[in-house]
Amino acid sequence: MLAIYKKELRAYFTSLIGYLFVAFLLVFVGVFQYRHNLVNGYANFAYAVNSTTTFFLLLVPMLTMRILAEEKKQRTDQLIFTSPVSIERIILGKYFALITVFAIAVVIICIYPPVLHNYGATNYAIAYTTIAAFFLLGCTYMAIGMFISALTESQVFAAVLTFMVILFTLMLDMLVEMLPTGHMLALVVLLIIAFVIAVITYVMMKNKIVTVVTALVLVGGLVGAYCYDSLMFDGSLAKVFGWLSINSRFQLFKYGICNISSYIYYLSLCVLFVFLTIQAIKKRRWEA
Repeated sequence: MLAIYKKELRAYFTSLIGYLFVAFLLVFVGVFQYRHNLVNGYANFAYAVNSTTTFFLLLVPMLTMRILAEEKKQRTDQLIFTSPVSIERIILGKYFALITVFAIAVVIICIYPPVLHNYGATNYAIAYTTIAAFFLLGCTYMAIGMFISALTESQVFAAVLTFMVILFTLMLDMLVEMLPTGHMLALVVLLIIAFVIAVITYVMMKNKIVTVVTALVLVGGLVGAYCYDSLMFDGSLAKVFGWLSINSRFQLFKYGICNISSYIYYLSLCVLFVFLTIQAIKKRRWEA
């Protein structure tokens, strides 16, 4: 794993990608710090970090698009299938290289609050808990981007799809306000989501029995709950999508609320998408 980690990390800094990622991220944070903290006079550094999350749209695809898609296109992924190192270690080595590049920028960002303190009072607790959440949010997006890169051999397609997924998460809070509150329509939408989950299960596992069982459990559970008490579905879509919102959990830190559950949520998503990436690579190995 260490050899893979060093190889990937070296690849980012022997090309311009690593330098551009770090430079752009620092510039964006610096610009928003100047705008919010110095020009507008807000003492809360979390405002600058919060505004920077939008630029994950561009920065994360730039970093993750090649991580696995390039190897699939060049057929060097066959080395992964025949390597004496386990796939788990290879994927973890690649992922840790990704977050190391990001961590370099975050460590430098940690210098910003003391600098800001020279111009006025700075709440270090809010600043550094927000930076920690910012780091975990970026790690989550990178895990998602790596998973998408594992599904295709086109770097462009991987970048575009990662861009769209991150855009969806950023717009989810706005979409929640537009969702219907009626229980019948909520049931229909949730059944569609259950069907999509079943399709994803089949694509990932190629096992009809597991897919059918998954679909029956999800559909049966939803229909049974609806028959038992249909009123519980009133406003359920807003609750479900609100719980899934990655960005809304980060917004709490801007208001000085250190929500430990947000840290756990981000870490859980990182583990989930790294696991899905490993399963996607294993599936390709058995198909090869």
